[in-house]
Amino acid sequence: MAMTIPRPDADSGFPRLLREWRQRSRLSQLDLALNCGVSQRHLSFLESGRANPSRNMILQLSETLQVPLRERNLWLTAAGYAPLFRSRALDDPQMGQVMAAVQMMLSAHAPFPAVAIDRAWNVRMANAPFDRLGAMLGADIWDRVGGGERNLMRLFFHPAGIRPFVTNWATVGPLVWQRARREAETLAGEEMQAVLDELAPLQDDAVLWSAADTALLPVLPFILQLGDLQVSMFTVIATFGTAQDVTAEELRIETMFPADAATEALFRAAG
Repeated sequence: MAMTIPRPDADSGFPRLLREWRQRSRLSQLDLALNCGVSQRHLSFLESGRANPSRNMILQLSETLQVPLRERNLWLTAAGYAPLFRSRALDDPQMGQVMAAVQMMLSAHAPFPAVAIDRAWNVRMANAPFDRLGAMLGADIWDRVGGGERNLMRLFFHPAGIRPFVTNWATVGPLVWQRARREAETLAGEEMQAVLDELAPLQDDAVLWSAADTALLPVLPFILQLGDLQVSMFTVIATFGTAQDVTAEELRIETMFPADAATEALFRAAG
């Protein structure tokens, strides 16, 4: 007797994941089919569970939809295949060159702060200027915001963190919050969503749902008032363009630049 391969349920497993990511990308079935080089009929069968996807089809669709590597592994396992993309520890020997590149970028950015964070904004590596900036907020700053990790979201949004020092909080706070929400959604970031859920009850509606008009500024700085010192900085974010490892793909390198001459002079003197 021939063995029958069970069809997946349209409301679970791979069909649901495919449909959710297509809708998240605001693409119709026809749009995705054209972008991916498959027929709309076949795509419809995949979403309804009437057809089983091949391994190559899963990779093709997930690449077209720019699905993060961690989530692509979920697609594969949901369809009955083994995960493809590894998630190596930062100290794995095969990550040596990657981490050396990160360290090089952080060190080269001195005397200005720079930090490498994961998808939940936990600090994985930092340069000495970043640590000095943290010390200016208080030697116990990371203990005050809690969580067990040096986490930038807690640093920004915990009441005992950086928030009381940011003079333009009404404009910066909502933009940072919304960026974190977008990343939690686009990176399927359960860890980030957990941090957002933890911090949301501590925020007011102006942070959660609104942002002031800042269109006249080319780049929005965050401005810290630390006693008699005013520090004004903006950030540039870098990622790996050809990552094939989950950990490498999720690393973000945030380099902070002075937004005015006084701040530049301050960091150069400290360096």
